[in-house]
This record gives sequence, C-alpha cells and structure tokens, in this order.
Amino acid sequence: MNAQPEITIGAGRLAQRPAPPRPHANDRGDIRVPSSRIRVAVEGSDVISRAGLIGQLRPRPEVRVLDGTEAGQAEVTLVVADGVDEPALRMLRTLHRSGQSAVVLVVADLDDAGVITAAEHGVVGIVRRTEAHPDRLVTTIRAAATGDGSLAPDLLGRLLNQVGALQRHVLTPRGLAFNGLHDREIEVLRLVADGYDTREIAAKLSYSQRTIKHILHNVTTRLCLRNRCHAVAYALRNGLI
Repeated sequence: MNAQPEITIGAGRLAQRPAPPRPHANDRGDIRVPSSRIRVAVEGSDVISRAGLIGQLRPRPEVRVLDGTEAGQAEVTLVVADGVDEPALRMLRTLHRSGQSAVVLVVADLDDAGVITAAEHGVVGIVRRTEAHPDRLVTTIRAAATGDGSLAPDLLGRLLNQVGALQRHVLTPRGLAFNGLHDREIEVLRLVADGYDTREIAAKLSYSQRTIKHILHNVTTRLCLRNRCHAVAYALRNGLI
C-alpha cells in the first residue's frame, strides 16, 4: 500500500507533511534507504548508448542523472564511447581541462595504449560496456566521487606493465623517475633539507656553486615552485626525500 501524507494540525490550520521516501530494493532484494545522491552527467556521441546508460542509472537512488543544461554541476561524468578514438579524446580533453568533475569511461573496445591514453586524460575509472550493469556503474561512480580509481584487474595489470616498460626503457636511461625529477635534483633537495647551503652542497657533490643554483632554478621553474624552501616542502610532501 502506498504511504499516505500525514496530516497534522498546527498554528490553527491544517499542515500537510510529505510522506517519507520509499526505500529502494535492488535486484538481490536488499533494501536501501536513499541518502545524498551523487550528481552524474552522461556524455557520448552515440545517442543510443548514452540513452541506455541513462536508463540504467535513473532508477537508482544513489545517483541523480543531470540533463544537458545541468551537466556543469556534475560530480562525476560518464563518457560512453566505442573506443579511445578522436571523438572520445576531444570530450576527455574538454572535461580534463575544466576539472569540474571526476571522469569515468564506459568503453566497448580498449587496448593497452588506450588504457594509458585514458589515464593521461584524467580518467579515474574504466568500465567495459559489456560489464556496465547498474550495480557496477554505481560502484564505479561512488569510487570516482570520493577520489578513488576503479579498474578491472586485467586492465590494472596491463596499465602497470605499460608503466613498468615506460620506466625501464624511457625514463631510467635518462635518469628520470615518474616524479619528474632527476636523481641529482633529488640529491640536491635532500641536502638543502638537511640545512646545507649552496657552497657546502657544491663541495659534497663535486659540482660548482653555479651548477647547484642552476639545478635548483630548474626544479622550481619546472614545478612552478616559489623558492628552494617551497621545493623542499614539495619533495617532502610527495615522499621524494
């Protein structure tokens, strides 16, 4: 039986109190009481695929699917695409530049290069279209909304293999790490953090003082830091020294 509005008498007139929201039962029969709903936008060039995702998400109490005029208010944006092709990349670039929402990619076909490219464009979750059932979508959306990533185990393994190959074959031969710093830059910052001045650092590392100043200038400029103290703080916060 449907819940009826509750009638109370207050301040000399009838006041109608709205009936409480009805709980939602999922496919397993579990009862979930609606809480704050995550604002979700769905984007994609394929109208049918986009409509399919929207249709799966609209009944879910965990999310609120926004229409086109509200897309700028989204906490999470789902991009549905056949693959990481140019139309999808244009959309991902736009969303990444705006930085207004976390981005989840729902994709039909994905190779190793596509996984890396998606990560480079700020995607925090990837769901294969064949696995995009409502529960999986909601789980991925929740993770994205709280700043967590979500990848199928095999995709995560492929991503880690690609990262390892990049480190071995591209970065390490050039003395670089994923933090964007050279080994000697980290060494100089470590000595600055230990309280050594430019002359002492130069003597310890057998460099000229001019070289040490040049190294520190390169670090602060490249990472948009204000000064050497800021550079040390950055290195400490990111666990580099």
